[in-house]
Amino acid sequence: MSHPALLLLRALRYFDEIPALEPEQLDWLLLEDSMTKRFEQQGKKVTVTLIQEGFVTPDAVADELPLLPKEARYWLREILLCADGEPWLAGRTVVPESTLTGPEMALQQMGKTPLGRYLFTSSELTRDFIEIGHEAGLLGRRSRLRLSGKPLMLTELFLPASPLY
Repeated sequence: MSHPALLLLRALRYFDEIPALEPEQLDWLLLEDSMTKRFEQQGKKVTVTLIQEGFVTPDAVADELPLLPKEARYWLREILLCADGEPWLAGRTVVPESTLTGPEMALQQMGKTPLGRYLFTSSELTRDFIEIGHEAGLLGRRSRLRLSGKPLMLTELFLPASPLY
């Protein structure tokens, strides 16, 4: 199962450097904190529509492979993050199987819980980079995060209803 927004997310083309955008847009795109929390600060009830969650082979995550360790399986989670029921963000998380040890095994049980609720309660969270991308007039970003030093990729596409626009 897929969703049209996730097709756009997978098609994101990334800028070589931070583009000249409105300061408010850059504030959203370069946010280091939880996007879930940021959406809630807009006075919205944040929910997750789960599109896909489970182990996949490397060919299903080809775009992320150059940025992650080579492994036989990856945990893939694709969602829509909704504010008061309206999709504001499409999200794709790719986790190497070797990351899923210890407390990070919880990443397999996220279900309809926003990823930010888990990630940003960990004192062991770091971010290697944020890249800004674009596709079909929409903006997105991807980051390699590390939990206790173990990597995962998070890609987010801001949908037309989001306050980024």
